[in-house]
Amino acid sequence: MDLENQARVKELAEKYGAENVVVVIGGAEAEASGLTAETVTAGDPTYAGPLAGVQLGLSVWHIVEDEIKAEIDPAVYEDQVSMMEMVLDVDAIKEEVSTIREQYSKY
Repeated sequence: MDLENQARVKELAEKYGAENVVVVIGGAEAEASGLTAETVTAGDPTYAGPLAGVQLGLSVWHIVEDEIKAEIDPAVYEDQVSMMEMVLDVDAIKEEVSTIREQYSKY
């Protein structure tokens, strides 16, 4: 997660309250998705960005997780995401993000 996005997430969490912010990520790799999930929950593990040492505990999901997929108009999901599901390791992404969420999320 780049520094600009970290700053945006931090600002939104401060403005609306962490309990009112849900982060939906779309990383193509499990490891990168896990790193992003960790950043918005436990803080930037690289200690380089605005979220270094900042534990927001935000709820974080990946766009391919069933809970998020169920909230999206099927036609929109089909048009915008479904093609990528064919080339992604969806199971690994789901496992990585859910593990981080269970470990760090407060909400």
